[in-house]
Amino acid sequence: MINLIITLCTFFAMEGVTWLTHRFVMHGFLWVWHQDHHDKNHESFFEKNDYFFIVFAIPAMALIATGMYVDSLNYLMYIGLGITMYGSAYFLVHEIFIHQRFKLFTKTNNVYFRAIRKAHKIHHKHIGKEEGECFGMLMVPLKYFREARKHKQS
Repeated sequence: MINLIITLCTFFAMEGVTWLTHRFVMHGFLWVWHQDHHDKNHESFFEKNDYFFIVFAIPAMALIATGMYVDSLNYLMYIGLGITMYGSAYFLVHEIFIHQRFKLFTKTNNVYFRAIRKAHKIHHKHIGKEEGECFGMLMVPLKYFREARKHKQS
């Protein structure tokens, strides 16, 4: 049971890590990697922004491997698993659902998903690294939920 709690707590804590990383690293000193994600004119399927998947995957894999092979540190495996689960959710929500890098889940009327999509659209209305908003992924400000509910009723 404790392992499940560690995994779930890590998963939910990753939303805060994502917000902080997105706000202060991606829109900060590593903007050079993230910039093409905000630029609609890039021609490649891959973006420099995809490097961040590797940045998060390496410590997750190291934690899982360490936790699997060092009995006294087995909790590290569950922390790595929580990070990996969040990375999978991020890929599904951000890359597939929001940005449609793969044409799946193109039509949804779910209030939660409409709110996420709207918040991300607002984030991308800022082309530069300054003046951004909505840096999270799974948790977005309540105003977008209210807006999504209102438009669903119309």
